[in-house]
Amino acid sequence: MPHKKLKNGFALPCLGLGTWRMGGDRKRDPRSDDQKYINAIQNAIKKGITHIDTAEMYAEGHAEELVGTAIKDFDRRKLFITSKVWHSNLHYENVLKSCENSLKRLGTDYLDLYLIHMPNQQIPLEETIKAMDRLKKEKLIKYIGLSDFSKSTFQKAQSFSSNKIVCDQVHYNLIYREPEASGLLEYCQKNDVMLVAWRPVEKGLLSVSPPDVMRQVMEKYGKSASQIALNWLFSQKNVAVICKMTDSSHLEENLGSLGWSLEDRDIEDLRLNFPGQKEVSGAVPLR
Repeated sequence: MPHKKLKNGFALPCLGLGTWRMGGDRKRDPRSDDQKYINAIQNAIKKGITHIDTAEMYAEGHAEELVGTAIKDFDRRKLFITSKVWHSNLHYENVLKSCENSLKRLGTDYLDLYLIHMPNQQIPLEETIKAMDRLKKEKLIKYIGLSDFSKSTFQKAQSFSSNKIVCDQVHYNLIYREPEASGLLEYCQKNDVMLVAWRPVEKGLLSVSPPDVMRQVMEKYGKSASQIALNWLFSQKNVAVICKMTDSSHLEENLGSLGWSLEDRDIEDLRLNFPGQKEVSGAVPLR
């Protein structure tokens, strides 16, 4: 699995597994086919997907439990586990407690990456960052990151931290271009920060009736629309992706986005000419 690396040594696999809606939505689903998700996570790991992204908010923590069950027989040192503290839990003590609970559900004694899951203007950011710094000092987390932070709020968070904030996880794909329009992508690339794109194929929408500009690139490389969309993202400096892969066909297709690169002219052609681009996320705008 190829990685993206920062100057401080932080390295992240280009392609990671997202766990949103595994085990439920924001609430746990008692009808969830848990074994299906456990199998999907294990199958992804066996195929070389080592970055598993989850959060305490996903299915009320049950997604973390599913990850914990799935990874227990694998070498933890070879995995990269990311979780997130929800924006209602950003007071100092709540951050510490949230991390403790996530570690218990995941069955691990550390997180590779811990993210603040959206800013909360009702809670002082400096207070939250102090808690994150403490978690890192106590080696409960290796790296600090953010999710859905605007450029200005990211800069504010970094000013409060004694540690390098290594990433911002945001909604970014060929349609939704807020990281470009807002200057966040350029900031990350110039300041040695990773931008991690969630919903990189827009829930499969990018595979439905691909526009001419996409079809031309698909024919040139002999790849599917999803593979082109993923490669377009991690062909860019400091960009990695996470996506949900619950069945083997999606997993294999997504793995086919690795091991090759779009030419610069094709990257720019898609950037400039892909139709229907939107400058603000239709799901979670940057804050």
